[in-house]
Amino acid sequence: MNGPARVSLRKTSPQRVFEDVRAVMEEAEWTRHVSRDSTVALKVNLGWDKLIPGAISAPWVVEGVIRTVKDYARKVCLVESDQVVVNVERALRLTRIDRLCRDYGVEWINMSKGKYVSVRDESRLALKDIRIPEILTRAEIITLPVMKTHNKSVITGGIKNQWGCLPTLRHNFHLVLSEALVDLNTILRPRFAVMDGTVALEGNGPKSGEPKEMGLVLASGDLVALDTVAAQVMGFNPLEIEHLCLCARHGLGKMNMKEISVVGEQISSVAQPFKPAKHNAVSWLELALRKSFFCWLVFKTPMLGLFCWGARRYYDLWDGFVGRRLRDKFMRTSPYAAQWR
Repeated sequence: MNGPARVSLRKTSPQRVFEDVRAVMEEAEWTRHVSRDSTVALKVNLGWDKLIPGAISAPWVVEGVIRTVKDYARKVCLVESDQVVVNVERALRLTRIDRLCRDYGVEWINMSKGKYVSVRDESRLALKDIRIPEILTRAEIITLPVMKTHNKSVITGGIKNQWGCLPTLRHNFHLVLSEALVDLNTILRPRFAVMDGTVALEGNGPKSGEPKEMGLVLASGDLVALDTVAAQVMGFNPLEIEHLCLCARHGLGKMNMKEISVVGEQISSVAQPFKPAKHNAVSWLELALRKSFFCWLVFKTPMLGLFCWGARRYYDLWDGFVGRRLRDKFMRTSPYAAQWR
């Protein structure tokens, strides 16, 4: 990548989201990274089928991206995959993004139900023989991460958002998460990223965290640079985020601030410290079992179904006792709540 990496960082408001999404994309020169008349796959974040603002993509930002690219691309589709404890079709409806697909003629693709192709390369760090969705072999990816914390990767941003492009049992790569993210982004090569920082998530992300209203949108053709800037906005040191450092070392982007040009707002003017994520009961138990003698029994046999059932019940209880309170408060007080009503 020649020259400085360009990251656009802009304050927004509920009345200006569409305009500001277009503005950050133009400031980050998105048409230099995405080919005209190509098939564009918008990789949203629908990794939770409980409506916790900040945990999943917000319809206003997604709509802003659709409005910006629809007349430039030959075809626009929106993609995401199921998880073992998440019904992505339900998440699509909860976010109201299914309505955007209908209104703008965008094809929705649940990649878990589509065709996969195998890609093999023994030189990779972790994903030496992996299956990827066929649609991503003929589409240019614009990834749409949400600004939030994560209990295994510190933050989930432009790089981590491709995790949902792996098959449903991608949790099997949790012990080599950073290496797998290098491989995955090397294979898929997303062209551009627009980060939703309107309503972010802090605390025990990616699911059981707390909404944090930031009123920000970010964009860049360099995903490592984007995440480096976002991490600083969130109060984290990018040099302590393993997968970002590893991606930079493997040539996937820049994280030296001397090589990053931030346009729009200064990082210091919008930065707010985020509560970091800790492992909740599900995450802690999963990692403990993966490192134990019982790993094969739990994750490679029908016992996995019982473990997933228990994990789902945990999140149902969390949502009943905590998530509902967070959601109700947000819907009463935030001007961003209207997009989910």
